[in-house]
Amino acid sequence: MSDIQKQIEVERDNARKACDVSGSNSGECAAAWDAVEELQAEAAHQRQSVKPKNSLEQYCDDNPDALECRVYDE
Repeated sequence: MSDIQKQIEVERDNARKACDVSGSNSGECAAAWDAVEELQAEAAHQRQSVKPKNSLEQYCDDNPDALECRVYDE
């Protein structure tokens, strides 16, 4: 599990505890759930920004010494 997913779980537990203590209509409860929503939005944004690798990039990851994968400095 990624770090952001772990943080979401921690914040979700904190939000549940805050709502149990302060009540579901309290400001503390709302703020805690806002923190969870912000982390979830960031996780969604990170998933969208990951560009899938093409077949050559995947091949070069697996075979970095292949001729096709060499990079020459000019």
